[in-house]
Amino acid sequence: MGAEMTLGAEEELHLIDLESRQLSARAPQVLSRLDKTSYSAELQRTTVETNTDVVSSLAGLREELLRLRKGLVEAAARDGLGVAAVGTAPRSTFTDFELTATGRYGRMHEQYRLLVDEQLICGTQIHVGVADRDLAVEIMQRIAPTLPVLLALSASSPFWNGQDTGYASIRTTIWQRWPSAGSTGPLESAAQYDRLLDDLIASGVIADRKMAYFDVRPSSHAPTLELRVCDACPLVDDAVLIAGLFRAAARAAELDVLAGRPRPQVPTPLYRAGIWQAARGGLSGDLLDAAGGAPRPVPAPQAVRALLDSVRPQLEEFGDWEDVSELAEAALARGNSADRQRAAFVARGELDDVVRLVVEETHGSAAGEAPGTAALRRYRTRAGDEAVGLNAQPRAAYRDVIEHVRQLGPEGVAAAEADRDAWARERHLAYVVNEPGGSSEKPFHVDLVPRVVLPHEWEQLRAGLVQRARAIEFFLRDVYGAQRILQDGVLPREAVVGAPGWQERATRLPAGAVRAPVMGFDLVRNEYGRWRVLEDNVRNPSGVAFGIAARALMDAVVPDMPRPAELLDPATAFERLRSTLLSRSRPGMRPVLLSSGPASAAWFEHRRLADGAGLLLAGADDLDVVRGRVLHRATGDPVGVLYLRLDVELLDLRDGSGRPIGQEVFDVAAAGGVVLANAPGNGIADDKAMYRSVPEFITYYLRERPLLESVPTYRLSDEGERRAVLERVGELVTKPVDGYGGAGVLIGPYATAAEVAARRQEIASAPANWVAQEVVRLSSVPSWDAQAGTLQPRRVDLRAFVYVTGTGEGECHLADVALTRVAPEGSLVVNSSRGGGAKDTWVLAPKGEDRPRT
Repeated sequence: MGAEMTLGAEEELHLIDLESRQLSARAPQVLSRLDKTSYSAELQRTTVETNTDVVSSLAGLREELLRLRKGLVEAAARDGLGVAAVGTAPRSTFTDFELTATGRYGRMHEQYRLLVDEQLICGTQIHVGVADRDLAVEIMQRIAPTLPVLLALSASSPFWNGQDTGYASIRTTIWQRWPSAGSTGPLESAAQYDRLLDDLIASGVIADRKMAYFDVRPSSHAPTLELRVCDACPLVDDAVLIAGLFRAAARAAELDVLAGRPRPQVPTPLYRAGIWQAARGGLSGDLLDAAGGAPRPVPAPQAVRALLDSVRPQLEEFGDWEDVSELAEAALARGNSADRQRAAFVARGELDDVVRLVVEETHGSAAGEAPGTAALRRYRTRAGDEAVGLNAQPRAAYRDVIEHVRQLGPEGVAAAEADRDAWARERHLAYVVNEPGGSSEKPFHVDLVPRVVLPHEWEQLRAGLVQRARAIEFFLRDVYGAQRILQDGVLPREAVVGAPGWQERATRLPAGAVRAPVMGFDLVRNEYGRWRVLEDNVRNPSGVAFGIAARALMDAVVPDMPRPAELLDPATAFERLRSTLLSRSRPGMRPVLLSSGPASAAWFEHRRLADGAGLLLAGADDLDVVRGRVLHRATGDPVGVLYLRLDVELLDLRDGSGRPIGQEVFDVAAAGGVVLANAPGNGIADDKAMYRSVPEFITYYLRERPLLESVPTYRLSDEGERRAVLERVGELVTKPVDGYGGAGVLIGPYATAAEVAARRQEIASAPANWVAQEVVRLSSVPSWDAQAGTLQPRRVDLRAFVYVTGTGEGECHLADVALTRVAPEGSLVVNSSRGGGAKDTWVLAPKGEDRPRT
């Protein structure tokens, strides 16, 4: 007997208290008002299950799902409840679980304990009519390679227990803990499948045949093949899409059976790997493509389209091709529910916004609400874009800016860019490049589309970076003092003393000296909206003046661009810098910025900081040391604090006559006669290898958990890590431990085979000189592409600055300025010296804060 290929669906739906946004355990009350043939209880009292009638078409399935949702929504509304068809309710916590009072569920709870308590999850089950159970068992094994794609399309459970899990479908991970979940393994007949169930029941591991929770199975109660792997879908059209693909894949498998084609064998571990990968990344990551033999990771949209193409003949047979292909492209454009939930959360950092979204989508039309603004049709959308969603719709924080650029058009933007370039030339907004033929100024390019940092993001960064700055300052004082961290075995002595950034003479500085009053942190934002620290800069962090200049340029060149009311003024960093430098200086003494002069790469910044913060700008020839005091030669004023912005170490600094003025200044500092801001020896904390240990500093010195994540980093002086890295140089980022400005960085996936081979040799020759990091998918923000005449995404990072006057939380302050650095087209390297540019960074003030604004 062949397969009837009828359709049906079961949906599990959460009940949400519309006032508290929490799960509600009032399913018994709601079910008392509903038809028992279509609505039923589930394991947990926060969930209702719906069961559609059997239909023959996707249109019929859509109508059934909408009909049943409408009935449940109306019944739930009488108790002030809403309905959410998602894998996990965003605000669900372990304490929300309340067991439905039946003997069967009570037995399950007694047997499985915590496993049952975790089941605050909802799925969508699709049924396809296959009355012949032998055929159903054969089909279910042949369609296994398609299941990860269907899971990725459905993924709707990124949040669990009040936090983002990092998974698109954490429901899958929870569900797979059941002993009867996942794959059955190879089976030859329905009789063998039945014996498997009998053996499981006899073992006592499951109680009955309904507990066969395999990802796909012959139904326990209907002549159908049942898909069980998918999350609940808030948009009905996503469930319809999955049903269309599942039915077409089942029909293709049936035809293969009838034609006597051999069954493809997918080893169970590879199948499990594919399911896990789909649960982890959803439509934003890679999926395993098993076509052509060995599985390989491919971008999820490519895998979706490949499945669509492979079952096109069957979709056309059912008359579904046009509908399913349109639904697939719509799903890829808007992202799955996990993508949309994360976008809702990033906008304000509020889980209530996520709950509101999933309830509105579940209650709404099959396709969801139509976009409220025009799409950027030519924009290359990607997961992790901060300004534009996968549906090419500008996000709320960027709508006015993008509309302004649209109205300017190519001619208007070109005119503004010409004004920008003239403004920058007049003010020498540039960095200096030293080459064999001499030094020259290179324009510091500022893109005219700003980057927006939302208030809740800035608060998150403030807390995390202040914590990190305190720990680093503690570490510097400790390693050049009592060295408790070495004595307690948290760090091996050889990793610190004698490392590239270590300077033994720095132990002579006063014990209470603030070693790094100015810290810079490079951060990246991944595709999920999470911030990570990429590097710590405590020797000579640059960028404050460039960030301030970017705002001044924008105000002069595009004054009509709409600006949020909460926009903070970056120029307040000048006063913050001055007060920080003077906090440890004796009254009546002058603060001085000590520069290497016009040949320094950041000469523009040195001049601008000195002018804006009221500092004397000096070089080696401008200082004198007389009777244990540092003096400014031209004025004779005593110098209380020296902010070091040198291209050489202070201890190597000589004036024009060859006098070792740097050594003399250091001796005064060691005696307490002058404060050195960003002192010699700070390079030990700036060391790329030491970066990996900063989370340990936080735990050791502050007794806190790190608030910001770091990028996975390999210290190559460790033999085990070195061996692993040498095998993966082409997949990793490798950097010199004491490098800066992007020099020596090799991004493996973008490197040639010769470059990878050369880097392996360099690492093998001097492993302690190198670190490796996993490649981070930097977020993107639109920039104007003059060649294309439109906006296009460019990768960005962020440099933020903390000013430090001590190790207390109230003695570290995140400045209201940040520098967004922009990589060129097709690159991940953002440094200006490597062709990168910058953006004005619009930092928005947290609600209720009275701060200077522009």
